[in-house]
Amino acid sequence: MEKVVISVLGRDRPGIVAGVSRVLLEKGCNIEDVTQTALQTEFAGIFIASIPDRLLPGELLHALQGRLGPLGLDVLVKGLEPGAELSPGGATEPFVVTAFGPDRMGLVEGVAEVMARFGVNITNLRAVFRGGEDPFRNVMIYEVDVPQAIDQAAFRKALQARAQELSLDLTLQHRHIFETINRI
Repeated sequence: MEKVVISVLGRDRPGIVAGVSRVLLEKGCNIEDVTQTALQTEFAGIFIASIPDRLLPGELLHALQGRLGPLGLDVLVKGLEPGAELSPGGATEPFVVTAFGPDRMGLVEGVAEVMARFGVNITNLRAVFRGGEDPFRNVMIYEVDVPQAIDQAAFRKALQARAQELSLDLTLQHRHIFETINRI
């Protein structure tokens, strides 16, 4: 079976995930991974699915557009490269970076640039900016994979320096510690 990536964007409403998953089921596809969110009034969803050998990605796109197009949703289907690895350079450890601070332009870029410089991959990002000086109205949570081979002390130091430049209260925790501390 070939794998495809399906992206769905448009105004949020009930039934979008149900519509996508119904088409996939009808076409004999298996959902392997999915992430979706609503940002303000917009829906964004990414699905990875395996599709039967007899089904072409273009046929799947046509079926999805038929179901979701009338709802004003945009759909993209593309093949997933078999065996593609993101970081063939070695093992990584999962971390969570949280940052709070006054709203201003450049917050995401400032933190993401440090991560990119050290080869840290952002696997999930949630950022909410509501403006003003109240730091708890402006939050970024990065889930990242940190290569074991990098200088962890230098990475932490660079992140803290950037946080200070941006007036952010920033923490970096191993994901297991973060989950344990934040368990309710």
